[in-house]
Amino acid sequence: MRHLVLLGGGYGNMRILLRLLPNQLHENVHITLIDRVPYHCLKTEYYALAAGTISDHDIRVAFPEHPRLTYRFGEVVRIDLGAQAVFLEDGTSVSYDDLVIGLGCEDKYHGVPGAEQFTYSIQSIDKARTTYQALNNLPPQSVVAIVGAGLSGVELASELAESRPDLRVMLFDRGERILPMFPERLSEYVENWFHEHHIDIIRQSNITKVDEDMLYNHDQPIPCDAVVWTAGIQPNRVVRELNVEKDAQGRVVLTPRHHIPGYENVYVVGDCASLPHAPSAQLAEGQAEQIVQVLQKRWNGEEPPQSFPPIKLKGILGSLGKKHGFGLVADRPLTGRVPRLLKSGVLWMYKYHNGY
Repeated sequence: MRHLVLLGGGYGNMRILLRLLPNQLHENVHITLIDRVPYHCLKTEYYALAAGTISDHDIRVAFPEHPRLTYRFGEVVRIDLGAQAVFLEDGTSVSYDDLVIGLGCEDKYHGVPGAEQFTYSIQSIDKARTTYQALNNLPPQSVVAIVGAGLSGVELASELAESRPDLRVMLFDRGERILPMFPERLSEYVENWFHEHHIDIIRQSNITKVDEDMLYNHDQPIPCDAVVWTAGIQPNRVVRELNVEKDAQGRVVLTPRHHIPGYENVYVVGDCASLPHAPSAQLAEGQAEQIVQVLQKRWNGEEPPQSFPPIKLKGILGSLGKKHGFGLVADRPLTGRVPRLLKSGVLWMYKYHNGY
């Protein structure tokens, strides 16, 4: 039996399972999926879990079951490309014939002293749970600082404003305007919503240090009861330690067939892959579709396509609490209730198609 090992149960590897199972898996292939937790997590919704507006159960989807699919639960600590083996924290190892690395990303702290030690995170379900407890146990009138005004920071700030209107929420951003990846009118819409909901935006900030109960902006101390870090991501440590070519963000440079140059049987999907778009669930799923085509061709002894058409993204949607949102769909800006309804619909469809 040929052994396909999937590292990480995120959006990319879930799409691979969805395409191969139950009937498209080559009869001589067995799959092992390795993940920390025994279910797929909807990472795009971690901000709502941290804010306390949805339950833990709402963002979990059961992994599929199949006679030739097994699971190992634990922390991956090292990949040996030469030996074709994956090593886990418990001292065990798993050998592979084909490997798909989908280990996701971690917070990037940009060398800011105290940032890793004294801030909360929404980069894993475990960290989002910890953040939820910290934020929702705060007494009234507490100050919450959110560092980074990209999509995650904006969604967390808005959800927290609705969940805990008694808190003072401050959003720190390096730029002139929040959400710089969107058209200016969308940024203005979100900023106006923030103003109405008493969220403070601190522009052109430069966080120089974090202490317990204290944030330093341009070296000026600002007392805070909790700080949440959403100011950048980097590939998982295991991927950063691989001795392969990376781009400026530390993501693995791949061939057009999505494998590591020199290792035709090792693919990288999602946040760890160097691709022309910013990391997203959509991008990981689009990449997974192409990886499945390569795998199936190779298992059948056929030559895979030399290249694939560019992955097309349908758009990007963000929420402002439970009733409003913003987004770009087919390059068309949307604001108000429609993008929020669209986002809820996309989430429902995803759960439905994955057997929720």
